[in-house]
Amino acid sequence: MFVLKSDYGTAGDQQQAVDKLIEQIESGQERCVLLGVTGSGKTFAMANIIKKLQRPTLILSHNKTLARQLWQEMSDLFPENAVEYFVSYYDYYQPEAYIPGRDLFIDKELQMNERIEQERFSTVASLVSRPDVIAVGSVSIIYGLNPPEVFEQNHLRLCTGEESDPQNIVHDLVGLQYRRTKGDLTKGDVRLRGEILDIWMPSRDDPLRIRFNWEGIEKIQVCEAVSWEVLDEIEEAWIHPREFYMTDEERFNDALRDIEDEMDERIRYYDSKSMELESHRIEQRTKFDLEMLSEIGSCKGVENYSLHFDGREKGQRAYCLLDFFSRNATKFHGGKSNYLVIMDESHVSLPQVGGMYGGDYSRKKNLIDHGFRLPSAYDNRPLKIKEFQELIPQMLYVSATPGERELRHLAEITNQAVPEGLLHVSSGGGAIPSKIKKSKEKRTMQQVLSEIDGIVKMEIRPTGLLDPKIEVRPTEGQVQDLLGVINEKIKLNQRILVTVLTIKFAEEISEYFQRMGVKAHYLHSEIDTLERTEIIKALRIGHIDVIVGINLLREGLDIPEVSLVAIFDADKQGFLRNERALLQTIGRASRNEDGSVILYADTISPAMEAAIEQTISRRSRQNKHNIINNITPITIKKSIPKMGLEIEDLMAGVAGKGEKGGRKLVGKIPKKGINALTNKFDLGVGAWSSNNSLVDNISQPNWIDQEINNFDDSKNEELEKIIKKLKKEMKQAAERLDFERAATIRDRIYQMKNATDSNLEP
Repeated sequence: MFVLKSDYGTAGDQQQAVDKLIEQIESGQERCVLLGVTGSGKTFAMANIIKKLQRPTLILSHNKTLARQLWQEMSDLFPENAVEYFVSYYDYYQPEAYIPGRDLFIDKELQMNERIEQERFSTVASLVSRPDVIAVGSVSIIYGLNPPEVFEQNHLRLCTGEESDPQNIVHDLVGLQYRRTKGDLTKGDVRLRGEILDIWMPSRDDPLRIRFNWEGIEKIQVCEAVSWEVLDEIEEAWIHPREFYMTDEERFNDALRDIEDEMDERIRYYDSKSMELESHRIEQRTKFDLEMLSEIGSCKGVENYSLHFDGREKGQRAYCLLDFFSRNATKFHGGKSNYLVIMDESHVSLPQVGGMYGGDYSRKKNLIDHGFRLPSAYDNRPLKIKEFQELIPQMLYVSATPGERELRHLAEITNQAVPEGLLHVSSGGGAIPSKIKKSKEKRTMQQVLSEIDGIVKMEIRPTGLLDPKIEVRPTEGQVQDLLGVINEKIKLNQRILVTVLTIKFAEEISEYFQRMGVKAHYLHSEIDTLERTEIIKALRIGHIDVIVGINLLREGLDIPEVSLVAIFDADKQGFLRNERALLQTIGRASRNEDGSVILYADTISPAMEAAIEQTISRRSRQNKHNIINNITPITIKKSIPKMGLEIEDLMAGVAGKGEKGGRKLVGKIPKKGINALTNKFDLGVGAWSSNNSLVDNISQPNWIDQEINNFDDSKNEELEKIIKKLKKEMKQAAERLDFERAATIRDRIYQMKNATDSNLEP
């Protein structure tokens, strides 16, 4: 049973939305669309739908950060159920690739996150053993896994009172690839000492201790990992394999023969084309892999041979997490279709799923054509969008700005005429390309929405918060103009998000704000996932006042402390400044009662006009609702996060790229510890670097150098004011460790004072 626990119930228009969606899903509608504005409580609505349907549910998100946020919220709402987290376990992943034009082979490089790998194990283990699973995942759910049947068959069940010999159990566990040890126990180990058997499954933080007596298993205890204090006693334990991928000895040997046969066939092909280099290359690489597989059971890039180890036919898709949901629904809920998929921020997530196969195929083609991989590597792939759509019995698209693909999909599923503005869009939820070109006539999202029935809307916020006020300002002097607004917001203990168009500009603007005494940091795609999380935490707790980003400051970020969103170059045409992008970015300021947005632009683009019109309309409807129901808008209250172990990992470089970690937030951990550093600079994510960037040359306030260079020591009336300003800048330079500039300003202050004193002498 899915048990929702919350101190509050549905409010605003949540209940009507939940009721409509339940009606659609229970009637068998394959695809539904929920339009929920930012702050309307989409997550809580999802939770109520899960509670009502009592079905296992997969919630998809387009990035790890938002997936983690959703996982935390669902864990709080369903504390008694199995709420799992399934994302890619790579902190960094560079797949192997070949660039023919440069004759450059790029070897695979990766850094795995053990914690995420554990959580993936936990997800799969829960799906084969429990009926009450809610999994929050990313696009990694469309990549290959062992069949659920194989995972389920390769396990060990232990029960109290069972007549079992500990040696036999150890033998079975070794068969599940567990490591036997006599020393300290780590994840994936088994240890037998007399009548006590310790097992530590990769999916758990707490190992199991099995106690035996003369009759068999006496007790099964869940223990604390360090002290081995007993946390719980259970009647039954389900021990899953140590590895995700399992195969029996017979299938393994058959796979080796199949790989060798494919290699011979490929060599003959290259020889027939007089491609001696490619023939030699594939022979040497494959023979080396076969030798490694024979000797140690694995090799680098073993996933490229998955077709042979799985026993699949050429072109057949691999099993994935969706198959585990289907298996769970069959086993516990009466049919393989009795599960639900919720796609959060569908306007981004759906195109992301659709683009994975094409990118993977293009990379593999170069490797295969030039003898680096066998053609079977094509079948180590993510799902095609058509396969993805066909696998899912029912899916709920959720977004504040539903995309064109899901809107057309809804129209098709419900037998509606597809609006003219969607005829150019791929049908079947992106599965079937359209042959119709996009019309030159500009149609807004609102116009398209009005032409489709069945879209469930949540546009009233339970908190009564209004959509933010919008102001359009010219681009000339935009950085200095924004700085003044930022300082006013900081005085009110409020936070700011700034969006720009390029990574370089984001870094330079944040650096400029730092030089002006504002605690700022940039956020973009080149920053690792865990580091992004810490930066957002630092913003919430006040160690950062401003985050400057590009595309990551849009969908799903739940930061109620943010009262101002500034958008540079808002009138530029393109993906980052289209109607949906602007609405999503504007929405980041709608969780604060003082929310406001500044659009820096020299013209009003059609996208700006549409976004502003919708925002004003929603603001009006919310205000009317507040007046009728006597609601006073109040900023959303959300618990403040803690800067935990993640920051230590980041500062040590463990969360960076490559084997040795990558860019650290600071150069080194100070002798007095992390707290000393953060207290010194009043920053939760380290000190900010200073270098000679473009900002130094064009963005620094020019009054300083002007005053220094053009000061007329015969005029004394402005002296005090100038020196005061210089002292402030000197102090700020010293605080950011720019001692050279601080010394220059100090020396000039001394010169100005001395020059004035000499003028006063008789």
